[in-house]
Amino acid sequence: MQVTYQRDQLRLSMGGEDLLVHTPESPAFFIGYGREKMEMYCGNFEIQDYLESREALRHVTVTDGEAGVQLELRRHKDDELQLSFQLRSLEDGIKLDIQSAANDINRFWMRLAADEQEHVWGCGEQMSYFNLRGRHFPLWTSEPGVGRDKTTYVTWQSDVVNRAGGDYYNTNYPQPTFVSSRRYFCHIETYDYADFDFRQNTFHELQVWGVPATILLRSAPTFLALVEKISATFGRQPQLPDWVYNGVILGLKRGQAHAETMLTEALNQDMAVSALWCEDWTGVRETSFGTRLFWDWRWQPERYPHLDRLITELRERNVRFLGYVNPYLCVDGRLFSEAEAAGYLATDEQGSTALVDFGEFKCGVVDFTDEAACTWFKDVIIKREMLELGLSGWMADFGEYLPIDVQLSNGISAKQEHNRWPVRWAQINAEAIAESGLTNETTFFMRAGYSGVQAYCPLLWAGDQSVDFSRHDGLGTVICAALSSGLMGNAFHHSDIGGYTSLFGNTRNAELHMRWAEMAAFTSVMRTHESNRPTENIQWFDDAEVAAHLARMSRIYVSLSPYLKQLGSEGSALGIPVQRAMFLHFESDLECYDIQDQYLLGPDLLVAPVHQAGHLDWSVYLPQGVEWVHLWSGKHYAGGQHVLVPAPFGKPPVFYRSDSDWLALFAALAGQA
Repeated sequence: MQVTYQRDQLRLSMGGEDLLVHTPESPAFFIGYGREKMEMYCGNFEIQDYLESREALRHVTVTDGEAGVQLELRRHKDDELQLSFQLRSLEDGIKLDIQSAANDINRFWMRLAADEQEHVWGCGEQMSYFNLRGRHFPLWTSEPGVGRDKTTYVTWQSDVVNRAGGDYYNTNYPQPTFVSSRRYFCHIETYDYADFDFRQNTFHELQVWGVPATILLRSAPTFLALVEKISATFGRQPQLPDWVYNGVILGLKRGQAHAETMLTEALNQDMAVSALWCEDWTGVRETSFGTRLFWDWRWQPERYPHLDRLITELRERNVRFLGYVNPYLCVDGRLFSEAEAAGYLATDEQGSTALVDFGEFKCGVVDFTDEAACTWFKDVIIKREMLELGLSGWMADFGEYLPIDVQLSNGISAKQEHNRWPVRWAQINAEAIAESGLTNETTFFMRAGYSGVQAYCPLLWAGDQSVDFSRHDGLGTVICAALSSGLMGNAFHHSDIGGYTSLFGNTRNAELHMRWAEMAAFTSVMRTHESNRPTENIQWFDDAEVAAHLARMSRIYVSLSPYLKQLGSEGSALGIPVQRAMFLHFESDLECYDIQDQYLLGPDLLVAPVHQAGHLDWSVYLPQGVEWVHLWSGKHYAGGQHVLVPAPFGKPPVFYRSDSDWLALFAALAGQA
C-alpha cells in the first residue's frame, strides 16, 4: 500500500490503483450530526434519521511521527480540529486509528475509490444479494423479516399484522466489512449503526452513526489468501465434533414419546441419524405465531419424562441429544426469579427490571455486561442444566434482540451494545463449553452475529426462512447466506431443511422439503426443523417418499464425510469456508463473480441446488479451465459453459473435477444412485 501526500491532497493506492483519494474538491471524509428514531417490535426495527448537518473535511494536514503518520482533518484551513487519525502502514495495507474527534460529531462518512467493473461482497451474512454493487446495506442486527420482499403478499401481510415484513438488507448477522474484487478487504471497527453504500460508479460511501475506532484496509494476492487474513483478524472456529458427520440431525418438538417413535421410524428407513434436536426440552407455549418454547432453560419432565435416561440410551446407540437456549428468561419461569433476585437482569430507566414483549409473553434480559451475570448464566444454565444433563449441543438463539432502551451495568447505551450483543452471547456459550473441557464434543449454532463472532460461534445457521421457494426468503437465500458469511471467515454454515416460518397460508410441501434436503447433504451439517406450525407443514415422517428421500440424502452425507472432515480441518486452521464462492478457486473466470445460487464444496465439488419449484432439469455454470464430471451420470463436460442436466429428486446437480484426488469417494457416491 502506497501513501502519498502533497498540498492538502492525500492518496492511498495499492498496486498502482487508487484506493482512497482526498482533495479539497473531492474530499474522502465527512462529518455530521443527526437524530435517529428507532422503534423495536419483536426483534424488528423501524429506523429513521433526521440529519441536521453533513460537512466535508476538505483540509488535511499530514505529519510524520515515530508511531506513524498523523492525519488532521478540518472543514477549512482555519477551522478547529475535527478529526485526527494515526495512519500506520502494514505490510499488506494500512490501519487508520481515530485519535480525537470533535464533541458534536455523531455521523461519519468515508469514501473509497471504486471502478465500474468492481464487485463487492460481504457485509456479514446477506440473504438476497451476494454482489453488493448497486445497493446500500444498513448494518444493524435484527430479525430479517418474513418474506423480505415488499411486492409479495406474505411480506405485506407480515408488515400489516406484525410489523415484520423485512427488506432485502435485513439480516441477523451484519458486519461492517466488505471484500472487493480488487483483492482487498475493508473493515470499520464500530458497533454503531452503519450503512455501506455501493450505488456509485466511482466511489463506495461508508456511513457510521458515531466515530469509529479503526479503519482497516488489507490486501492479498488471491481471494483465498484474503479470506485467511479476514478470519485471522476476527478469530477462527474449532472443528465440528466428529459425531456431527454421522448423519442428519432430526429436529423434533412434540415431546419424548414422539422423539423416540420418530427415531425408530428413521432407523427403520435406513436413515443415518447423528442426533435428535428437541428444542422443546424446556416445554412449550402456544401463541398466535405458533408453537413457541417455554423460556425457562431447564428440563421439563412433563414433556420429557425420562430425558436423562433417554440421553444415556441415545449415546449408547451413537446418537446425540441437542436442545435450545437463548439469553432471555420468561417471567413465569423459575430462573427469572433467581436472576432478578441476584440483580442479573437489565433494568428500565426507573431501575426496575426491564420486561420485553416477545409476542404474547414477557421476559427479562440477562445483562451480559455484568461479569457476575455471565458467570451465573454459564454455571447455572449451560453447565448445570444442559451439559451435566448430557446435551451435546443446542441452538443459541435470539442474539439480535437486545432492546435499545434498557439500562446495562457497564453504563454504555444499549444502542451501542446492540450490535455487539451477538458476540457477547456467542462468547458465553463458547466459554461455558470450554470451561467444561467439551469443545471437541459439544457444539452450538447461532443465526445472529457481528464482527468477532467468528472467534466464538462454531456453526452458523441461516435463520428463519419461509417454507417456500421465494426469491428473498426461500431456499435460494441460504446459499447466498453461506457464501457471504463464508467470506467473513465463518467456515461452517447450514440451514433448517424445509425452512421455518409458516404464516398467512404459506405452508411447506414435499417438493420443498426434498430439494432442501438435497442441498443440505452437500453442506457442513444436515438438520431438519418441524417449523413454527408443525401440524400444518409436511414433515418427513408424514410422507413415505419424503422419508425415503431424506434417508437417501443422509446416507450420501455420511459417505461424503471423509471429504467434509478434511474441509472442516482446513476451515478451522485457515478460516476458509466449506461452502465457497466459485471465484475463490476461479479468479480469472469473471462469470463466477456474480453467481450466488451455486457453490463449490471445497475445491473439488460443484453444487448447484434446484431452488425453484417444478424443475426436473437444471442449468449449471461450469467454471473455466477444468474438466467437470457429472456426479450421477459420469458424463464429462468442458468448463466455461452452461449445461442443462437432469435433476430428478435425489440426484441434485453436482459435479466434480476430473483430476480430483477424491475420485474413488465420488464414484462411491454415484454408486448410491
